[in-house]
Amino acid sequence: MWTSDSTIVTDTLKAASGSQDTGWIMHHVLDARELDLTPFGIIHLPQIHLFGMDLSITKHVVFMWIAVILLVLAFIVARKSYQKSLVPRGITNLLEILIVFVRDEIARPTIGHGFEKFLPYLLTVFFFILTCNFLGLIPYGSTATSNISVTATLATISFFVIQIGGIMKNGFFGYFKGLIPHGIPMWLLPIMFVVELLGLFTKPFALAIRLFANMTAGHIVIMALLGLIFILRTYFVVPVSISFALFIFLLEILVALIQAYIFTMLSSLFIGMAYHQEH
Repeated sequence: MWTSDSTIVTDTLKAASGSQDTGWIMHHVLDARELDLTPFGIIHLPQIHLFGMDLSITKHVVFMWIAVILLVLAFIVARKSYQKSLVPRGITNLLEILIVFVRDEIARPTIGHGFEKFLPYLLTVFFFILTCNFLGLIPYGSTATSNISVTATLATISFFVIQIGGIMKNGFFGYFKGLIPHGIPMWLLPIMFVVELLGLFTKPFALAIRLFANMTAGHIVIMALLGLIFILRTYFVVPVSISFALFIFLLEILVALIQAYIFTMLSSLFIGMAYHQEH
């Protein structure tokens, strides 16, 4: 996530004045039960416990809600824009470009025939991840996709979409039968079945870890670079730290786009492999 300069300076000064602790870095990266709007104050989020489960609202949950609200409003504006004119302008034009990109560059090439059934899901995942990624780059923002619980949930949904798509096309027994390569010796069948079955679960695992790691790493690097100014306590490191931090921040904009594309593309690819097993 990216916070205001005052928040960073305050936390880094605290870290430098005491031991050279890096806990302040994790404070900006990890989830929390409050919204830190320093110097305006801190908003404590409600804690909810139901049937022994902790259902408390956290910072990442709030920013996921913000992402959903922004997307709903954006597409409402796009719908009204198309009702007035068939020529897209402004945000409507941007949304159309991204939709066509996901359709023609991701879904159609990786899934092939029948991709239309999965296009709504792929578009939802793409826009949600993209919006969450960018929300972490604004002042006081937080990146929900740097939370392993969020990325694991997205990967789990993709897992079920992949399996359902394969079963819809090939049938229940036909789908799992198709996991075994043709022409292998009989004595290898039990081993290959276990290997392929494990492969079904490693795909969503890779999706979750890749998105989580990439969205977390950049923020940690930025905070660490700025923290060097106060930890080393010398003005000589200021130009270097700020220059590299700015470079990483600009790189994070590219990473936000790339990670949304990669998650959607791999999900689409796995769906295509399950849907068209004969290929």
